[in-house]
Amino acid sequence: MVLNLKIIFLNMKHNRTKILIALKKSKTLLETIIKMAENGKYCIDIMQQNLALIGLLRSVHRQLMSDHLKSCFHQAISSKNDNKKRKMIDEILKVNDLYNR
Repeated sequence: MVLNLKIIFLNMKHNRTKILIALKKSKTLLETIIKMAENGKYCIDIMQQNLALIGLLRSVHRQLMSDHLKSCFHQAISSKNDNKKRKMIDEILKVNDLYNR
């Protein structure tokens, strides 16, 4: 069990680096899209870049959720604290609802 947690945390550290890189790429892409709109670029070109940004952000969200489920959520569910478990489940459901809007 301890070895599994160490592996999970090492993977999460690696994933955090990947997540930060993807978020920085998202920022750059958003700035590019804003410039395209300001310069009156072709709508379809702007939409294609916008879809690329959405895909990148969805990928970041999936990775964050995966890391959360493997760490924070796992710890909460493994605890004996029913209030903590209920709160964690409610948080996951809320974020999931926001994601699916």
